Amino acid sequence: MRYLPHDPAERSDMLAAIGVRSIDELFADIPAGGRLNGELDLPRHMGELEVERRLAAMAGRNRAAGSQPFFIGAGAYRHHVPATVDHLIQRSEFLTSYTPYQPEVSQGTLQVLFEFQTQVAALTGMEIANASMYDGSTGAAEAVLMAHRLTRRGKSVLAHGVHPHYREAVRNLTRVSDHAMVALAAGPGALGDVAAEIDSDTACVVVQSPDVYGRVHDLAPIAAAAHEAGALLVAVLSEVVSLGAVRSPGEMGADIVAGEGQSLGNALSFGGPYVGLFAARMKHVRQLPGRLAGETVDAEGRRGFVLTLSTREQHIRREKATSNICTNSGLCALAFSIHMSLLGEVGLRRLAAVNHANAVCLAGRLAAIDGVELVTPVFFNEFTLRLPGPATQIVEELAARGILAGVPASRLEPGRDDLARHVIVAATETNSEEDIEAYARCLGGII
Repeated sequence: MRYLPHDPAERSDMLAAIGVRSIDELFADIPAGGRLNGELDLPRHMGELEVERRLAAMAGRNRAAGSQPFFIGAGAYRHHVPATVDHLIQRSEFLTSYTPYQPEVSQGTLQVLFEFQTQVAALTGMEIANASMYDGSTGAAEAVLMAHRLTRRGKSVLAHGVHPHYREAVRNLTRVSDHAMVALAAGPGALGDVAAEIDSDTACVVVQSPDVYGRVHDLAPIAAAAHEAGALLVAVLSEVVSLGAVRSPGEMGADIVAGEGQSLGNALSFGGPYVGLFAARMKHVRQLPGRLAGETVDAEGRRGFVLTLSTREQHIRREKATSNICTNSGLCALAFSIHMSLLGEVGLRRLAAVNHANAVCLAGRLAAIDGVELVTPVFFNEFTLRLPGPATQIVEELAARGILAGVPASRLEPGRDDLARHVIVAATETNSEEDIEAYARCLGGII
């Protein structure tokens, strides 16, 4: 059957049937600032060849991350992805696989998820991990909801330094569940007075390390303070490669870990799709969102894999569901697992060491420029600088000279005048000595 648009009469009939007066009313829950007012600036119709030319010209206006020195991070990082990863995930049996509802025909997919969970549990120092989330921000929000279910308390405390996008994802979910959220404000890298906010109604404390400014934190004292009050510690991370260099959240007392896995196996891709990581203590397994792939034996005693726990509302009664997360980002999780398998433990530690060394070298070169101050002395591969002038203006001038220099902190936290001169800078294994020298030379020239 050909696709034919609905005519005005058909639209009116459908609107009348569902009891609304206009199509605009269907989108009333979306804030006005997030809605398109009018039509896109595109021709009404074109031939196929003309469409290809027009879209190619539009795409050509973008700058690929690998086309110039690239120091942007703040939650999404440029790492080298081995060619093996893309080659394997594009095999048809992986590329076309869907939700493994029937284990007898889904053993490969289920084993991939099982291996992914095993890797995530080992990386985070936790006992159990799920079959992935959409991304780090939704994982963080689901972790907070899980803490509320476990403690039956109503307040979450977010330390300063939790990525603002993650914070807003938490706020978006908790606002419809009558949970209070306290987001602390402090200077770059500082956590704020977390302990002072913990009380008998606190379900969890959320701390990111490395945080959005790049600073690495010791979670153990915060975990102790939270546990003394009967609350949980939710550890968040956006740079999974850091776990090759620092103590795992589990070792420092975290009860739930949520993070972004994009750095392994997944390219920047202009913002997605990415893959969320989620792990917890075994005693909390029944409140884990999403689903778990488990290992078992079949009727003949052979090793096999099944969905062990599926707490989505598609699988169980809605009132018993922990989450309506509807995908396990399977292909992105597979890419993560292939890259992690290629690295191994030794490879991950070496990769982390190279990232840290490049960041230390870059921070030293930039902080040596008159007027530039390093404000996050303890970091992994990302740090924050205070510049002598507006960060947005200096970053734009550097971009004009072919250097993508980082993210002005004010773009992540609008309205914070105290952050107007701060820029968040990331260095990974992809940055050469020439890249670092070009950044320092251009920044020094501009200042």
